[in-house]
Amino acid sequence: MATSNPAFENDEPVLVTTRTPLESCQELANGKNELPKEVGSGIEPTDLNTTADPTNSAKVNHLHSSDDSVASTPSTLLEMNLVKNMPNKGQRDKWGKDIEFLLSCIALSVGLGNVWRFPFTALENGGGAFVIPYLIVLLLVGRPIYYLEMLISQFSSRGCINVYDASPAMRGIGVGQTYSTFIVMTYYASLMAVTMRYLIASFGDPLPWSECSDAWNATCIDSRLITNMEENSTRAVTSAELYFVKDVLKEADSIHDGIGIPDWRLVLCLLVPWTCICLTLIKGIKSSGKVAYFLAIFPYVVMLVLLIRACTLEGAGDGMLYFIKPQWDRILEAKVWYAAVTQVFFSLTICFGNVMMYSSYNRFTNNVYRDVTIVSIMDTLTSMLAGLIVFGVIGHLAHVLEAPDIQQVVRGGAGLAFITYPDAIAKFTFWPQFFAVAFFLMLFVLGIGSNVGMATTIMTVIRDRFPHLPPALVAFGIAIVGFSIGIIYTTPGGQYLLDFLDFYGASFVALVLAVFEMMTFAWIYGVSRICRDVEFMLGIKTGLYWRLCWGFITPTLLAAILIYHIATYESFTFNGYVYPDGMYAFGWCIFAAGVLQLPAWAVYTFLKRKEPDWRDRLVHCFKPTHDWGPEDPELNAKYHESVYKAEQALPRNRSIARRIFDNVFS
Repeated sequence: MATSNPAFENDEPVLVTTRTPLESCQELANGKNELPKEVGSGIEPTDLNTTADPTNSAKVNHLHSSDDSVASTPSTLLEMNLVKNMPNKGQRDKWGKDIEFLLSCIALSVGLGNVWRFPFTALENGGGAFVIPYLIVLLLVGRPIYYLEMLISQFSSRGCINVYDASPAMRGIGVGQTYSTFIVMTYYASLMAVTMRYLIASFGDPLPWSECSDAWNATCIDSRLITNMEENSTRAVTSAELYFVKDVLKEADSIHDGIGIPDWRLVLCLLVPWTCICLTLIKGIKSSGKVAYFLAIFPYVVMLVLLIRACTLEGAGDGMLYFIKPQWDRILEAKVWYAAVTQVFFSLTICFGNVMMYSSYNRFTNNVYRDVTIVSIMDTLTSMLAGLIVFGVIGHLAHVLEAPDIQQVVRGGAGLAFITYPDAIAKFTFWPQFFAVAFFLMLFVLGIGSNVGMATTIMTVIRDRFPHLPPALVAFGIAIVGFSIGIIYTTPGGQYLLDFLDFYGASFVALVLAVFEMMTFAWIYGVSRICRDVEFMLGIKTGLYWRLCWGFITPTLLAAILIYHIATYESFTFNGYVYPDGMYAFGWCIFAAGVLQLPAWAVYTFLKRKEPDWRDRLVHCFKPTHDWGPEDPELNAKYHESVYKAEQALPRNRSIARRIFDNVFS
């Protein structure tokens, strides 16, 4: 009987036949491409490749049912065979050289979080003792997810949404991650605007934050002066802090009466990063790959200069020792391990879709195992290097201020970069302008590298959906939208919104979706199938470490961290400021808009399928699409042959325990 059953998303014709899959493959391989008259689906016999190439046999993609009872029926079993004509559609853009991918990943992962988030997070959570949980989490969560995301996207040449062709019902994970990436991209650029403002100001002599201004109308002490901190801490604020709050941000005391009017200078500075991003992406991945040489290497040149300078400062050794000295009593605190997980997420930029996006432009046989090792080591060493530089300077600041405790002169987050460090530079007697320019130029380049990765993710999603759009037009559109939204962060209430959206729209959403991402690839798609894919792609066996992490350790740790986060949840505040009730309601709406993508797309996928039995429809919602696999048609054909043979070799009537064991260890 003829049927037009869109068993997969692209409404491919389905042929119901009593022939076995192997017989169908052999017929195609022998050139017998005549279709039965009852197909009636609009495909002409001439649509099929008539070359007697054995690989053509796998252009029939078998429905890989894991139901042992069905697989054990007699040879007259009814099977659906999808006869797909693989069109010669344009190949996906590729990196010019493999090293461009590696450098782009380094530029993406090594960003502002390494310079100001890692040192302060380590200080708050046990100093050197924090490094131990961080390295453990990096090995058990960070590297496994990073490697998995690289593998699955390079194998399929699909971006962060289309990669869920591996399990279409879970496509909402990719949509939600893209949503979070877009939120981060818009506010990240606003931080680049503040950095640009400081970079321009660094050419002034004297440095504008080194002296007080009457316009601030506050009790102020010049940052360039060397004074005793104990005498002035209760009655004065440094000019570096007032410059940041009063002059750069013009920060409001609250947002109960609105967020205010954008600052025209920050708006102009916001144009700079978006112009850089747009020009970098003007030719898509081909142009951004060339820029990656500068974005990845230049910051390390500046870091080397700053490290040499930091080591020559009086008191720097005390600051560095304070940074790396372990507080062993903190190592067993759950809060410390939670901080380590969140730091790994932001440091490696995993579970945001960015790594998948970059990897999707790789050659099919690129050695991603090598790249994962290099990127994870470079990211960790950069965090440690940045910590030594920052705390060396802070140690010098504490020394000249005669502060009894280094922690008294440390500010967290943006304050570390825009208050503490400038305050220390203002006290330099030798060429403070040079070191200010070097520091903020390094910050700007680091930020642009990460922001280019996020913008490229959005561009990839758009061009995957609308491939006819030229890269330049998409890049320009992203820049216009990003700049327009970013203007809200240049208002007096902008910092309130930035931290608020980061919590509800990025951090929380990413953590929830990360749990489902691991469950999707480890237990729906399957660790065993991933390992077969790796062997097909790279010709290497997957070690026990990766299997255990993907199957058990990483999903368990992520779920535990999510439960801990929910159990210890408190209403978000900004420097002690409690937001209006309406803002919290808005925050939960932002959160829901990201997380609810998962059930919404699952329901959509289920409703779009046309199997008559709802159970078959549900099962196939979680099966890979018929064209899942390598981008190249011949490789795709060979891949589906190998999958079919592997699944036919599985033992029948397995117990649940046996299935779990086979998934991880088979």
